[in-house]
Amino acid sequence: MTNILTIIKKELKHYFNSPMAYIIIVAFLLISSFLYWFTGGSFIAAKQASLRNYYNVLPFLLLFIIPLITMRLLAEEKQQGTLELMVTLPLTDSQIILGKFFGAVAFYAVLLASTLPYPLVVSSVGALDWGAVIGSYLGIFLMGAGIIALGLFISSLTNNQLISAVVSMIISLGLFYLGYTGNFLPASLGGLFNFLGFTTHYENISKGLIDTRDLLYYASLIILMLFLTWQSLLNRKK
Repeated sequence: MTNILTIIKKELKHYFNSPMAYIIIVAFLLISSFLYWFTGGSFIAAKQASLRNYYNVLPFLLLFIIPLITMRLLAEEKQQGTLELMVTLPLTDSQIILGKFFGAVAFYAVLLASTLPYPLVVSSVGALDWGAVIGSYLGIFLMGAGIIALGLFISSLTNNQLISAVVSMIISLGLFYLGYTGNFLPASLGGLFNFLGFTTHYENISKGLIDTRDLLYYASLIILMLFLTWQSLLNRKK
């Protein structure tokens, strides 16, 4: 556990000692604010204390933001040759993977926390449904954690950060829209596509419908991606 915490601290230090972290946070806030306030979806335009439109914008935006967070996790280590150095230390592959993953998740949590002024402002002018707000944050957090695990796996396959980011974005977009394609397919196949896609699970949780199937989906995705990352690191030794 100590080794994992050390890597988490190292990752957070790397994020916040780099201008990239602040660029990502500022860009995220500016773009999400623009999409929310200037597309007619704000609570002022809707004339009700609701952030539903804002929380509809965030998941799509994060499909592009999170790969920028994960692209360097292992690709940079491989490019600089420091991954092999880490292996010579008293660290196991699983500790490296978990440390990298939770470090990125911690930074992601800070990114989401930067949006908290929105519900606080809206609640000051009307009766905000905090149940929906909490559900939306939980859904967004779980979806983001799944994309981080996916991005970590992709990052383990290449030493090129740009390739890692682009591939992660493409796969994340595919999983996001997979749920929508299910609506145009026969019921039996459509149900499978809806379950495999991000959309259905996020929408359920954001409505406050905490179903174990939705939680199991994200947990399974994270565990699968971390396992594949572990396999990827094992294969480099062969």
